[in-house]
Amino acid sequence: MATIDADLVYEVLKRIQTDIALLKEGQRDLRQDNLSIRNQIHSMQGDINGLRGAFAQMDQRLDRIENRLELRELAEAQARFEPHP
Repeated sequence: MATIDADLVYEVLKRIQTDIALLKEGQRDLRQDNLSIRNQIHSMQGDINGLRGAFAQMDQRLDRIENRLELRELAEAQARFEPHP
């Protein structure tokens, strides 16, 4: 049976320590990537909310324009005379 000396154990422990250090570094990189993605998603959500607000304002303005020009009533009256499919 082969004898296990302290040098062999020391070399194995050094390799394990190196592997663990590489794993920790990889984990740090993944965390940083995750934070970066979360920040981008947060930014896009803010952009989407801004677009929703802009569309709501445009919809309100369009409603006021239609009401002022009485376009709704005209469209409803015109629809009665158009053939239905």
